[in-house]
Amino acid sequence: MKAIMVVGTTSHAGKSLLSAAICRILARRGWRVAPFKGQNMALNSYVTTSGGEIGYAQAVQAWAAGVTPTVDMNPILLKPQGNMTSQVILKGKAVGKVSATDYYEQYFDIGWQAITESLQHLAAEFDLLVCEGAGSPAEINLKHRDLTNMRVAKHLNAPTLLVVDIDRGGAFAHVVGTLELLEPEERALIRGVVINKFRGQRSLLESGLQWLEERTGIPVLGVIPWIEDVFPAEDSLDLLERKHSNQGELEIAVIRLPRISNFTDFDPLEAEPSVSLKYISPKQELGHPDAVIIPGSKTTIADLLVLQRTGMAEAIQNYAAAGGTVLGICGGFQMLGKFLADPEGVEGEAGRFKGLSLLPIQTVITGQKVARQRQVVSNFPQVGLPVAGYEIHQGRSRIVETPNTAPNPNTYQALFDDPSLGLVDNYQSVWGTYLHGIFDNGAWRRAWLNRLRQQRGLKSLPTGVSNYRKQRETMLNTLAAIVEANLDLTKILPS
Repeated sequence: MKAIMVVGTTSHAGKSLLSAAICRILARRGWRVAPFKGQNMALNSYVTTSGGEIGYAQAVQAWAAGVTPTVDMNPILLKPQGNMTSQVILKGKAVGKVSATDYYEQYFDIGWQAITESLQHLAAEFDLLVCEGAGSPAEINLKHRDLTNMRVAKHLNAPTLLVVDIDRGGAFAHVVGTLELLEPEERALIRGVVINKFRGQRSLLESGLQWLEERTGIPVLGVIPWIEDVFPAEDSLDLLERKHSNQGELEIAVIRLPRISNFTDFDPLEAEPSVSLKYISPKQELGHPDAVIIPGSKTTIADLLVLQRTGMAEAIQNYAAAGGTVLGICGGFQMLGKFLADPEGVEGEAGRFKGLSLLPIQTVITGQKVARQRQVVSNFPQVGLPVAGYEIHQGRSRIVETPNTAPNPNTYQALFDDPSLGLVDNYQSVWGTYLHGIFDNGAWRRAWLNRLRQQRGLKSLPTGVSNYRKQRETMLNTLAAIVEANLDLTKILPS
């Protein structure tokens, strides 16, 4: 089984980005290549064609390799949901909720079996695997139960790259310290160091690189410059570091929920030159943006309660009452309804909770998760637009009667030809949908933005634009070109 491994000295060192770049580089060289990450902890996920859930980063890496994402590329996905617990996704399917202390007792052997089975499946189909680690391979308190770093590298006898983020400082100490904490057979697999996110003159770094190679006996195979166009990080910590995107004519605010999930939904908006996208905490002032988006959440009810405690719920209600545009996606859609019920305590404490009452729906959280790709046709903001996306949710929503009367069908309309996927009010000011990836659809995205532009008296943008995947392809090609120019892969590629 031919494979290379990418591990990092820390989280956010750039493993996912580098793995995606290597997938694209090797695919362009004629390799039939696939990504792999044995275990991933992330709230950004993607649904494969088979209805399985994997980390979004592995989907991006698969697209970089020019292949279709499958559950074997990420056999274990852990989705944190608070109180030191996570939902366990095994081979694409939710199998339970477990605490951090119990996870390895209950799932270590099962997990390793799933990992080795997936590796066998991929090896039968591909020439080479680009495997990504998680966090650091040198967490000495966790190494005995680490399913995704050097255990995988040793299993595959994979030549390994060690990536370090030099922008954070302490890069040389990180590299030396990591190598010192690896077992001899693990360290022997490290064939090269990659300095990532470098700003400045390369010449000023040379003496440090020479010292590092002499000190460790391992060559520095690449110095990757700082790249502005980056893909989503694995978790919401990345949002804390994001600045406003662009200085566009429209300002769109995304509520940064404590358990925000699938914020990859908004990458296409960040790529729109006319849009200034900002993430705001529930504790911040809402202000007067052109639209407010309530995103998905791993724990919808808990995040709804945060909105209510901080006053953000009331601010959103007042904003909507004044004619502002509000869009809820997945958990955000559920929050817009009248009530949310969790009779089985799937998310935590069982009970019935009042929503924002901006849409006439009631949601019941159930243990059975819906995860599937969808192809639908829009009714709004323009009739007949084809829209592709995917569902990931554990709630079932239905239209309910108001205290006095049933909802007027002329007041709320189905957003798509499948009414279960969302609603929009008659003024097209309150929108709600279960469809992730909705903004990936170029014509729909532009039509929705044009509604906002009309309210501002701005000229409409052309709607005959490509879907976001074309922009993503351009970004992947640019990324691969930069990495290929600054990384020597000859020392780790199999002959």
